[in-house]
Amino acid sequence: MRVLLVEDDDRVAGALIPALTRRGLAIARLASGAGVLDRVHEVDVILLDLGLPDIDGVTLCRQIRAVSDVAIIVVSARGEVDDRIQGLRAGADDYLVKPYDVEELMARVEAVRRRRGEHTAPAEPVVIRVGDVSVDLSRHEVLVGGQAIALSRKEFQVLALVAGARGNVCSREHVLTEVWGHRGPAESRSLDVHVATLRTKLGRPALIETVRGVGYRLGGQAARS
Repeated sequence: MRVLLVEDDDRVAGALIPALTRRGLAIARLASGAGVLDRVHEVDVILLDLGLPDIDGVTLCRQIRAVSDVAIIVVSARGEVDDRIQGLRAGADDYLVKPYDVEELMARVEAVRRRRGEHTAPAEPVVIRVGDVSVDLSRHEVLVGGQAIALSRKEFQVLALVAGARGNVCSREHVLTEVWGHRGPAESRSLDVHVATLRTKLGRPALIETVRGVGYRLGGQAARS
């Protein structure tokens, strides 16, 4: 499913994009309203923040609805009843108040597609390649030199988060929250062990680079298919 995220907050987008990507969605992002109308026919769902720097999100929602029947889900910190009514009357299919759980967002995306009578097609393969290492986020499959590598659930989740950041730094805090749900000393030690195990299993120690005091990133040039 192709999703356009219209979100001006880099921290929110930086956390959300990898989370949605590893759940099989193809994500494009715009940090303002500029260019949104040019891309509405390229996507299946728009996740629309209302607090944009160049245009009020409610106004943009009306503009989108005037030219397209694309599914729109407002994701905003504006949580008052009047704000929700305004967004829905402007043409949004659903309204989710920040902060929200990613799984709830996924459920709402799927529900919007169902309500519109559209059967969601199987997710297109989302594959990240670095050298001879291939990480298929849709199929939860890792190949090294064409050979499948058996990873535990948590090992794959860690690798998927780092790979999904596509060369950007993925913070330790984000990995701990996404994979373990906590950020205590025990979980932090477990993360270190999982990263060391990944490097050994993949046979590519430089694939996951440690950014001291911050987190991890992919080594080499990541390519997406």
